[in-house]
Amino acid sequence: MDVLVVGSGGREHALTLALRRDPAVEALHAAPGNPGIAQVAEAHPVDMTDNDAIADLAERLGVDLVIVGPEAPLVAGAADAVRSRGISCFGPSRAAARIEGSKAFAKEVMAAAGVPTALAHVCEKHEEVVAALDAFGAPYVVKDDALASGKGVVVTEDRDAALAHAERCERVVVEEYLDGPEVSLFGICDGTNVVPLVAAQDFKRVGEGDTGPNTGGMGAYAPLDWLPEGFSDEVLTRVLRPTVEELRRRGTPFVGVLYAGLALTSRGIRVVEFNCRFGDPETEALLALLDSPLAGLLAAAANGALADAEPPRWLEGAAVTVVVASHGYPEAPRAGDVIEGVEEADELPGVGVIQANTSAGPDGQLLTTGGRALAVTAYGPDLPLARDRAYDAVARIHIDGAHHRSDIAAKAALGEVVVPQS
Repeated sequence: MDVLVVGSGGREHALTLALRRDPAVEALHAAPGNPGIAQVAEAHPVDMTDNDAIADLAERLGVDLVIVGPEAPLVAGAADAVRSRGISCFGPSRAAARIEGSKAFAKEVMAAAGVPTALAHVCEKHEEVVAALDAFGAPYVVKDDALASGKGVVVTEDRDAALAHAERCERVVVEEYLDGPEVSLFGICDGTNVVPLVAAQDFKRVGEGDTGPNTGGMGAYAPLDWLPEGFSDEVLTRVLRPTVEELRRRGTPFVGVLYAGLALTSRGIRVVEFNCRFGDPETEALLALLDSPLAGLLAAAANGALADAEPPRWLEGAAVTVVVASHGYPEAPRAGDVIEGVEEADELPGVGVIQANTSAGPDGQLLTTGGRALAVTAYGPDLPLARDRAYDAVARIHIDGAHHRSDIAAKAALGEVVVPQS
């Protein structure tokens, strides 16, 4: 099987590493890729905002499967362009990708499907926002309706800050606050069937102890040993399958990864958000645990054949991902800083340094391009050892002014994650 992965971030680097381990993959391409991806796949330049350019490249390479990684090209219709050339594509159509592209649309779908989620108001005018904030009270939750790279959500006790965020957006969704820990569960979908992966937990806030503004994610780990028994089955039954069935009923079948961001509240499971692609950095941790071929599973989903596909198998143990972010991230990330120590860290037992926002400098040095530069991922036979390995690797990496959280998976490793009782 010849495969093309579209994207240039940590998610795509993790995908190409997993695909390279798959004996069924004969030729592996990436577009546009990054220096890390270029070590395991043949990289090709492409404008990810140009659907025809992506489809042209896939056609020229003669690949059997295209995997579109980032949300922006999916929401813009890249998967439709690829499929129009008769090429299998893992990724939802433009219409189905609205589940992430518009939070208001996602709420509409969930209401129709009977999926449990937070109460919400969709607001376009100042007075509507004011009324919604007053109705729900603090903590205030205000979400940009459009794509915002994981940074369009404000959760705050400060009413003025909530109003200010809403004023910067064309349309917002104001929600009730959900208590309890958050969990990410991905479902591989073929338009009809859904195969859930292992649950993971992401850390959105930039600062220690979940403080500061939201980011695209500062780290993740899997599996989650503290989840209630039957959690994945309940999410599959109450969330993933009903959503996929509703999208199919609307004539927009969902093919790809349906990412459910969930809160385990005192009133039960509630959907915080849907994404239309592999989450980042959860994907890095999950794929470090995958012990079965990836290409066949994604190809089966792309071709409507998940019912006959081999289910994923997982390693015993745990994986932890720690994001190393550029100076100034998330408000004003700096680009062009030299990255040192990646090779040394990458050689440690169980460690894989995933490159996300990197480029090759004129002297062969690895440079940051801003944002979340690296996703340092480590596997271990248990969660404490996986954490130790990840942070040992992080300590060997130097980027001027970079920062990372030191508490990724810390509470879980100590058995301190608490699920509210209903």
